[in-house]
Amino acid sequence: MLSLGRVRIRRLACCARRAWSVWSAFGAAATLACSQSAQAWDYEGHRLINLLALESLPTNFPAFVRTTEARERVAFLSGEPDRWRNTADLALRHSNGADHFFDIDLLPPYRMEPARLSPFRYEFHAQATAARAARPQDFPAVDLVRDADRSRALIGFLPWAITEYQAKLRSAFSYLKEYEAAGTPEEVANAQADVVYLMGVMGHFVGDGSQPLHTTKHHHGWTGVNPQHYSTNYSIHSWIDGGYLQQFGVDVARLRGKLRPARVLPGPLPPNSASHPFSVIMTYLLEQHSRVETLFELEHAGKLSGRRELSPEGYDFITGQLRKGAEMLGDLWLTAWQQAPPDMYLRSALMKRKGGAAKP
Repeated sequence: MLSLGRVRIRRLACCARRAWSVWSAFGAAATLACSQSAQAWDYEGHRLINLLALESLPTNFPAFVRTTEARERVAFLSGEPDRWRNTADLALRHSNGADHFFDIDLLPPYRMEPARLSPFRYEFHAQATAARAARPQDFPAVDLVRDADRSRALIGFLPWAITEYQAKLRSAFSYLKEYEAAGTPEEVANAQADVVYLMGVMGHFVGDGSQPLHTTKHHHGWTGVNPQHYSTNYSIHSWIDGGYLQQFGVDVARLRGKLRPARVLPGPLPPNSASHPFSVIMTYLLEQHSRVETLFELEHAGKLSGRRELSPEGYDFITGQLRKGAEMLGDLWLTAWQQAPPDMYLRSALMKRKGGAAKP
């Protein structure tokens, strides 16, 4: 049976689960329209993921996103969800903390399969809660004294957070197009600001998903049966998050050279289906989850060690995960733009406003 302390301990840690903080060591050198100096190295990782994703977009993507000011805003907002975590406000900690991870290997006790999860956050939560109530013997008890923000029974909401932000971004592109056709300059500017905001914040969660330890119960060292003698060291998370590339740096030009162009994501169902893009996002997270044991194998073999010379295999693994996060983010942004449907309600309202203004 899993230890609840290990499963949930990160929920109260201010610094836990800040995905890919590794990029501080080279974020300032990445000059991807990054005009400010680094503020904090955990933040620099998310900045670079967002900036790389911007680089992946096609040249016909809306030009307002490519201005120096917008690029900096998208980069700055990559750290927003972590800044929300730097608070003692329990309501915010409860609503935001579990959006940063999804422990896929904790699904079996719930008798749920990753490929068959509900795309609706609250439906999934209700099903998980019902499973715990029906089979309490399958789950460790929650110590309410240590669960002030009522999050210790949660296994994460990362795929839902990404899906919801992508839907919000698609909506923002929809109403932006209507304002561009019949709105005022001020309305267009505000709608563009909304798009930039959503792109930036959404990037944080996609970046979280590219870190394999954000998809597993082994987030702070291997738990349970351990025949391969993988690391049980709690600090492995902070080392992978930040220490490794802070020590070894990165060849940013080489990383950019491997970045593929963004592409519209395929979907098994129409874009307005509740299962799209959730199913695509789950596939992305499952792919990163499949890399968890590889990460521990590399660490066990000393290929992610800071006490030895740089291992090309370990280096390629870590930088490859960064690239995967940026590519997925670019795909989701591009898909939101190209699949944004007309906002017929707003269009009608703008037409009525125009008609009313034309009357004497």
